Amino acid sequence: MNDSQYGAPSNSHARRHMPRYPLPFRFLPTAIARGLIVCAITLPLAACGGDDDDAPATPPVTAPETPIVTPPVVVPPETTPPVTQPPVTETPAPEPEQPQPEPEPEPEVPVEATPQTISLAFAGRYSAGAFGVSAAEIPAFDPASKRTFIVNAQKGMVDVLNTLDPANPTLIGSIDATSIAPGATVNSVSLRDGIVALAIESAVKTDPGFVAFYRADTLAKLSQVGVGALPDMLTFTPDGKYVLVANEGEPSDDYQIDPEGSVSIIDVSDLNAPTARVAAFTPFNSKAAELRAAGVRIFGPNATVAQDVEPEYIAVSADSRTAWVALQENNALARIDIGSATVTAISALGFKDHGLEANALDASDEPVGINISTFAGVKGMYMPDAIASYAVGGKTYLVTANEGDARAWGEDNPDYFGGFDASKGFVEEFRVKHLVHRSGFDRRRGDDLPPQLRALAAGALLNPDVFAYCGAKPGDPGKCRDDDVLGRLNVTWTMGYRQDASGNPVMFNAAGAQDASGDRLMYDALYAFGGRSFSIRDEDGALVWDSGEQFERYLAGDTCKVGPNRDIDCKLYFNSGHDEGDAQDSRSDAKGPEPEGVALGKIGNKTFAFIGLERMGGIMVYDVTNPTAPTFVDYYNTRSDWTTADPSTVLSTAGDLGPEGLTFVSAAQSPTGSALLIVGNEVSGTTAVYNIAQTIAP
Repeated sequence: MNDSQYGAPSNSHARRHMPRYPLPFRFLPTAIARGLIVCAITLPLAACGGDDDDAPATPPVTAPETPIVTPPVVVPPETTPPVTQPPVTETPAPEPEQPQPEPEPEPEVPVEATPQTISLAFAGRYSAGAFGVSAAEIPAFDPASKRTFIVNAQKGMVDVLNTLDPANPTLIGSIDATSIAPGATVNSVSLRDGIVALAIESAVKTDPGFVAFYRADTLAKLSQVGVGALPDMLTFTPDGKYVLVANEGEPSDDYQIDPEGSVSIIDVSDLNAPTARVAAFTPFNSKAAELRAAGVRIFGPNATVAQDVEPEYIAVSADSRTAWVALQENNALARIDIGSATVTAISALGFKDHGLEANALDASDEPVGINISTFAGVKGMYMPDAIASYAVGGKTYLVTANEGDARAWGEDNPDYFGGFDASKGFVEEFRVKHLVHRSGFDRRRGDDLPPQLRALAAGALLNPDVFAYCGAKPGDPGKCRDDDVLGRLNVTWTMGYRQDASGNPVMFNAAGAQDASGDRLMYDALYAFGGRSFSIRDEDGALVWDSGEQFERYLAGDTCKVGPNRDIDCKLYFNSGHDEGDAQDSRSDAKGPEPEGVALGKIGNKTFAFIGLERMGGIMVYDVTNPTAPTFVDYYNTRSDWTTADPSTVLSTAGDLGPEGLTFVSAAQSPTGSALLIVGNEVSGTTAVYNIAQTIAP
């Protein structure tokens, strides 16, 4: 989100000059003349017989800075006949020049101290009083009014909070999107210079949506403009000239309608009449095979590239020329030239090798316990949700929260799983234990077997060379499919099986031999959702640094504490779910702690990343000043109740569950004069405000 920017006010004043008037002619040194001169200089003008209203014969001229030198006066000899004097026009004597005041010095802009380290401290929260319905998602802060705008998906509105006192945020109003279109709902919010921008989804999500603009102080609507289907995250460019919105373009639940994903670039130079251009992905439709070969996931049923991409989140360069867009389900990153509204590149993000110690993970929720291990042949798809950008040494770096997200459309439609109608949805997620069962797929028919998978084959095998460590043999997965090994892990069935040059599956028989008439797939690798980490990438999307297994290692360690007072051992609730109590290890088979949101904040000369863990909850804090060597700083989780089976029954005391969106408030913009972090928690429906405490080196 972009906050208001203020220029330093100038308090300099123009230097004043007092006028200096030279005499308009030379006075002759006669007695009369000398008397007149003395009178003009020493007495008021009226006392010498002058007229106050008479104008001087010669207009006054401001004296130059250098003094005027008058030639010497020649006195005539006594015998010279008297000369008739011309009439004398008195000129007021010049006032002595007054000393000029020294110009006021420019106010010094205080230099923010660079902290040695920082930590989070709870300040206050506002509760929408609704559990598990996304009543607090994406926050934005207005420095002028000290208001926080928080997306309340349950109401389809934006709640407006007075956060002048961060310890006691209070609801003062809402912005209702139904004034834009009947049934419309708000998905996201961004704010700059007192202007609120809202991404608004139509009542039918596959229809084109809107972006609308409001005043932050009065909540008055200024304008609206049409954009693509399902507009989600949006942001102002740093120069304030444009608003960019990610039009996710998700398919209908039955996959009968699949709009194109796109990015709208809105010119806001005239907020009364904004105009939108579309950065489209259609030029890449002819490059689908090339993208797949590079590792970009293009896999929706009968989808073009433009239909298959689902823009999730946007980051913009400091010079406002370039934007990067997370294509989460595609495990890819798009690059956009803002000036021409053109998608210039789509880059695959690659995969994390969970066979390496640095990328170890807990792959199972049964039996309950902590088991962080390496698993050769298991790959993690980074699939970032939120991304952010910052500049170091003239280069832009991208920070990504590697959440992971499976396509699961139609899973609640009885015609899909129950009726086995492949035209009624598309679900790519499947447990390893069901994928490689020796009896094949049909044992899961009518339960969770995707029809599209069954159309490929009757069953699947594990490559015994890759998975020998867990007992895989030709035609037999061995212990690899046991619950305490890989059996519970959710993976995508769409990737990892052996294919020929045309992308068709290479078939094997049940005994594990390659056989053109066989009915088994051979999985050489298993692809899990999300990286369970955050990453830093360069401008081309190349990986610079990744936190690896650090999140799970820390949450399982002895030093990690949760609770508002940091007095509960994290490991007791390692990889817990955000909507249930006493749920240790419940998310290990899915995406672990599930990092989703990220915000960057600069304090002094350091840049810090704040990463929200959606499932385990809490905020990870890293110093990312050096993009090649970030360091862990803090973890804070204000969830109070970890044991009540249904947290909704103790909502008033449960604390904050399920952080979704984060925004950093600098000390200069904060109502307290100290930096803040504001977090929307979608499960608890709370908007939490944190103080950022700083330790300054002596």
